[in-house]
Amino acid sequence: MLPYAFLHMRHNWKYFDKMRCLRKRSAVSFLGVLVICLLFMNLYIEDGYVLEGDKQLIRETATHQLNPERYAHTYKDLSNFSGSINISYRYLAGTPLPRKRYLTIGLSSVKRKKGNYLLETIKSIFEQSSYEELKEITVVVQLADFDSAWCDVMVQDISQKFAHHIIAGRLIVIHVPEEYYPILDGLKRNYNDPEDRVKFRSKQNVDYAFLLNFCANLSDYYVMLEDDVRCSKNFLTTVKKVITSREGSYWVTLEFSKLGYIGKLYHSHDLPRLAHFLLMFYQEMPCDWLLIHFRGLLAQKEVIRFKPSLFQHMGYYSSYKGAENKLKDDDFEEESFDVPDNPPANLHTNMNVFENYEASKAYSSIDEYFWGKPPSTGDFYGIVFEKPIKISKIKVVTGTEDRQNDILRHGALEVGEKIVGSKTGRKCTTYLRLGEFKNGNFEMTDVEHKVLFDISCMRILVTKSQKEWLIIRSISIWTSQTSSQ
Repeated sequence: MLPYAFLHMRHNWKYFDKMRCLRKRSAVSFLGVLVICLLFMNLYIEDGYVLEGDKQLIRETATHQLNPERYAHTYKDLSNFSGSINISYRYLAGTPLPRKRYLTIGLSSVKRKKGNYLLETIKSIFEQSSYEELKEITVVVQLADFDSAWCDVMVQDISQKFAHHIIAGRLIVIHVPEEYYPILDGLKRNYNDPEDRVKFRSKQNVDYAFLLNFCANLSDYYVMLEDDVRCSKNFLTTVKKVITSREGSYWVTLEFSKLGYIGKLYHSHDLPRLAHFLLMFYQEMPCDWLLIHFRGLLAQKEVIRFKPSLFQHMGYYSSYKGAENKLKDDDFEEESFDVPDNPPANLHTNMNVFENYEASKAYSSIDEYFWGKPPSTGDFYGIVFEKPIKISKIKVVTGTEDRQNDILRHGALEVGEKIVGSKTGRKCTTYLRLGEFKNGNFEMTDVEHKVLFDISCMRILVTKSQKEWLIIRSISIWTSQTSSQ
């Protein structure tokens, strides 16, 4: 027998769907009605605030828009959903281990009219991971098609090809019965999408919501892939380095591919809220659009995307009607690449910074940079590490492809020791010059063999004034070991 909560939810969906059909000409959309009901059911907010917020929200959702910046507070209250969605999963292969892993990789797959790439995707995940990396990942495959015969065939193929990963607890295959899904027929045709397209993308939103809900407690982090993806070598090691480099900074979503819903990374503690969000707005718009709104509603305004990409779309035919889909991520690199460590540090400069291109943006692994107005002799860009380190390699790149003149024409790179000053004004008392910039760039290896002390500071020093502006595109530091002092 189905749980009462679910029957009640199904009843509400049917009721609201009838209401929507009867009120096609109303300025208040179905989504607006749903949000109002949820507000009354789940919130303890002053009446005046609710009414004013709902009036504006209704106006926006009636035109299929969500305003993340204005409604961040409202959404955080509305989505105070820390618990899981009350549905039952069928375990088709494998079961979760009691020990949490570092990363869960989620895949949702349906039967395609042309081509099937799921097995190749799973193979790529495991083959591109080292033995040590495999100990820290869990792969969850949701077979989200209602064709039970197809699901049986896929489970048999997966079980035969990846039996040892299933036994080791690294691979789990699940399915959610059709009766747990909301109504998928007669939905709103936003953006003039044909009815079957609306049904496909709405079901996909629900598929992802159920998958996220299942994965919420399996690991510290979660990354979503599609079922037609190949992976970069040792992608987990790169993901871990990136997460470490973001310690102390706020983020909701980190992106490791610029395509669709590929390579989007989340904290696992955000998954229940994201799952509820997708269910609330499942018929409004495609999943990747909803994810943009979710990120904005949780106060991450800008995309944080890393290059090179770690995941590549390999499918030739789409899961929707078997249409051709030749999209490729031109930032993808399949072979392992040398990702810098960039240990935690305080960044500062005495240069005249242009707009919001502040110093921190040069020390980031994402596609952004520091930009300053023409520097003068003696100007500097400084890095003070949180603790002394040993450095194996340093690489600094100035200028960009679009602004090739905005390079450091005359400069030097120095490293320092013996920090003095308060926490906000720390600096080194002595510096050692490692070398000069050439054509706007600096690179040096085997630094630990050339510097006899543990490095506490590093600075880029302007040795001659220039008329051109200065872009410091990237500062990359590789460490050999951390000082024990």
